[in-house]
Amino acid sequence: MISYLHLKDKETGGDLALESNPSDHPRASTIFLSKSQTDVREKRKSNHINHVSPGQLTKKYSSCSTIFIDDSTVSQPNLRSTIKCVTLAIFYHIKNRDSDRSLDIFDEKSHPLTREEVPDDYYKHDPDHKHIYRFVRTLFSAAQLTAECAIVTLVYLERLLTYAEIDICPSNWKRIVLGAILLASKVWDDQAVWNVDYCQILKDITVEDMNEMERHFLELLQFNINVPASVYAKYYFDLRSLADDNNLSFLLEPLSKERAQKLEAISRLCEDKYKDLSKAAMRRSFSADNLVGIRRSNAILS
Repeated sequence: MISYLHLKDKETGGDLALESNPSDHPRASTIFLSKSQTDVREKRKSNHINHVSPGQLTKKYSSCSTIFIDDSTVSQPNLRSTIKCVTLAIFYHIKNRDSDRSLDIFDEKSHPLTREEVPDDYYKHDPDHKHIYRFVRTLFSAAQLTAECAIVTLVYLERLLTYAEIDICPSNWKRIVLGAILLASKVWDDQAVWNVDYCQILKDITVEDMNEMERHFLELLQFNINVPASVYAKYYFDLRSLADDNNLSFLLEPLSKERAQKLEAISRLCEDKYKDLSKAAMRRSFSADNLVGIRRSNAILS
C-alpha cells in the first residue's frame, strides 16, 4: 500500500506546478523519461540511416496457444528489473543534465563515502549505467529493500532536483541517491533500516554524516514525503516505457495453469471489492435523495 504519510503539504498551483513538479502531480511528465527521449530518438535515427538490423529477435510474443507475461505488476514490481530501470533513469539524469548545480552537503569531495582519496577530476567523468546499478544494487541487497522502495527513491530524487533547483552530476550522484534511498526506506518499509545500518554497509561513512544528510534532504523537500498512489503508478509505468525504449525487457514466462488461477482469484477479489464500494456509494446516494422530500421550517430570529 502506498504511504500517504507527510509532515507538511507543499502548496503549488496551476499549470506551473504540473509542469515543474512531476513527483507531486500525476499528470506531469516524469523528468527521467523526457531526458531519455533525446538518446532514444538519436539511436532510432542512426539505426534507420545506417540500415542497422535489430538482430535476432529476443522478445517473446503471445499466440493462441501460449500467453507470455512477466512477474512485475504495479503493486508487486520485480526487484531486479525495477532497480535496472531506476538506475537507468538516474543515468539519463546525469548524462543529459542541464548544468552542474549542486550543494555542499551532497558533494563527494567535501563528504566522501570512502577513505579512498577522491580524484581532482572527479566531477568530469559521468558514471555509466553499470556503475550506478552496482552501487544501488549493493545497498538494496544489503539492506533487503523492496522494489517499491526503488520507485519511491526515484520520486524523491526528482522531487529534490525540482524543489532545490540542483542537478545530479558526477560530483554528487552517490550522496543524492543514498539520501533518497535512506528516506524512501524509512517512509515505505515497516521495518526501516537505521542510519547506523547503512554505516555498516558503506563502512567509512559516519552516523553523524548520515544524520546531517537526511536532515538537509528533508528540509530541501520542504518535509513533503507524500507519495500519492497516482504518482507512484505513473513512475512505475514510465519506468516500463523506459525499459521498452532501451531494450531492457522484463523477463517473460509462459502463463501456467496455476498462475492463471491465481490471477483469476485476484481479479475476482478486486471485482467483489468494487461491487461493495459501488453498493456503499448507492446507499449514500439514496440517503441524499431522501433529503429532497424533507420540509424545511422557517428560521425564528430572536
